[in-house]
Amino acid sequence: MRWVTYDGGDGVRTGIVDEDSIRGLGPGVDLLSLVELGASGLAEAGASARRSPHEVRRLEDVRLLAPLPRPTSMRDGLCFLDHLRNARRALRMPGDIDPAWLDGPGFYFTNAGAVLGPYDDVAIAAGSRMFDLELEVGAVIGAGGRDLHPARAEKHIIGYTLFNDWTARDHQMRDFALGIGMGKSKDAATTLGPALITADELEPLRDGDGRLSIELAASVNGRELTRGNLALMDWTFGELLAYISRGVDLAPGDVIGSGTVPGGCLLEHVDGADPAEFTWLSPGDVVSLWGGVLGETRQTVVPGVDVTPLRLT
Repeated sequence: MRWVTYDGGDGVRTGIVDEDSIRGLGPGVDLLSLVELGASGLAEAGASARRSPHEVRRLEDVRLLAPLPRPTSMRDGLCFLDHLRNARRALRMPGDIDPAWLDGPGFYFTNAGAVLGPYDDVAIAAGSRMFDLELEVGAVIGAGGRDLHPARAEKHIIGYTLFNDWTARDHQMRDFALGIGMGKSKDAATTLGPALITADELEPLRDGDGRLSIELAASVNGRELTRGNLALMDWTFGELLAYISRGVDLAPGDVIGSGTVPGGCLLEHVDGADPAEFTWLSPGDVVSLWGGVLGETRQTVVPGVDVTPLRLT
């Protein structure tokens, strides 16, 4: 099923997409509460929406929000190692990636309170002059658990959505200098949507190795930036979830990003230029992510706010 969260002018609702319409559930039902019911509970809610919806609205008549406007938590992995290699090469950093990246995936926590919908305007991060997009897929946890086995961890994923990990590269350089992980570089916005596609819908897309084969692409102002496939992850979602869940609980509604598809951000295209002089995203730019059955996002970049110095002199 294809679940959406939407606003038709009389409050936020949750429903399933049926061709060019939405079959909505009643007020007070949100997708997170349905996800907490697990795959069978979500399927029953979908069957109810299909059989006897509270309302039927045309897609073109509503505003689609992020399917989970406020996830339980959000983590972002780095499972495409060529993304990291490309970024290092673009910035003329010597040598290959650290061997630690070959021992297991990396991840960080990002801001679950800064989620945007698939067609919302996105403001440049406050004070940033090097604002970037990132093409990713988000996995949504349905059944919680800890110490998951990599061969079985994907069974805990209830569905998938497109995931744009907007990044302020200038802020990221300061984060790296501080040495305590991602901070303001990843704080401004993450886009989810346009829908949560349930995992069972995607099972026919698995390749001979059991990986989900989903073609993905990103464009800026209609110019394709990159095209890739989810099946090319160096670390699978199962491996990523197994690592993340070591000694800690994953909860229903947690969102886990795949990491950036190689070529799926502007940073990888700096090509040795001075990053400060590179053409980053600016107001008026239109950024789109595309993922076949996952749908498409389309967002306009708008100005951010100015920052007040921490100390006035």
